[in-house]
Amino acid sequence: MRNPSAASAASQSTTSLTINDVTDDQTTVTVQLVDPPSPLPGPVAELMRAYILSRQHLPYASSRSSHWLFPGRQPGQPMNPVSLQTHLREIGVPPQRGRASAIRQLVLQAPAPVIAKALGYHDKTATRLITEAGGTWSRYAPGGRNR
Repeated sequence: MRNPSAASAASQSTTSLTINDVTDDQTTVTVQLVDPPSPLPGPVAELMRAYILSRQHLPYASSRSSHWLFPGRQPGQPMNPVSLQTHLREIGVPPQRGRASAIRQLVLQAPAPVIAKALGYHDKTATRLITEAGGTWSRYAPGGRNR
């Protein structure tokens, strides 16, 4: 189950991404949410490329030169998470469906504890999602132990 304060923190971390957190090598677009960076699926990668190119047309002059990936209306501030969710809905991206798909993709690429910590999920929830998605991270040994 998702912790409400952790959900808010996850939304904050998304809006707090900077333009430098996105890398496009013309083949793969990655986002640095956790280490290592996560590749974006094809359709999402194309949306991200289009969004980055369209930043020069943002309505606020201070937003165009902002280092935030999702700049807010206030100079130097990131976009409010609720505003980002509203914008996503306006362009036809249903946040719940997109989030579930993104999480399923992430759990196939990284161990449950890493995903749980990054997104504010309980370890058991992330482990269940990995199992449902057919993941194979069942033998991951988290760091921090003396070996």
